[in-house]
Amino acid sequence: MRHRKSGVKLNRTSSHRSAMFRNMVTSLFKYDRVTTTDPKAKELRRWADQLITLAKRGDLHARRQAMAIIREKNVVHKLFNDAPDRFSGKSGGYTRLVKVGLRKGDAAVLSMVELTGAPIISEDRKKSAKSDKKADPAPASSDASAE
Repeated sequence: MRHRKSGVKLNRTSSHRSAMFRNMVTSLFKYDRVTTTDPKAKELRRWADQLITLAKRGDLHARRQAMAIIREKNVVHKLFNDAPDRFSGKSGGYTRLVKVGLRKGDAAVLSMVELTGAPIISEDRKKSAKSDKKADPAPASSDASAE
């Protein structure tokens, strides 16, 4: 019987497995999507949904629990700032799995895990994007003024 045995082993030791999923969930929150094999993607979804639930709670204890999994402070900060706004109307289903195809080397089924909901663009990003658009290109040199 397989009672109370959650998670997949993926033919790895427990330390390797936890390190791998910590790195993958960090990349997921940093870049909003990750492409990996299908069994890893299904397990990654569990890790990500648990961390988003912590971020929606938003208290200090939840932040420390998230820091125990995600070791990059700026990623945890981004998660705790964006998650309450991005996922406020949902009580689950924060991630989406999309089958990408087969890997060329060993024909493993690849899936893309991405966060659902519209990404929140912070005020800092909006200002930097506007300033990049307003930057004028260098004025063309006029040969008539040189004569």
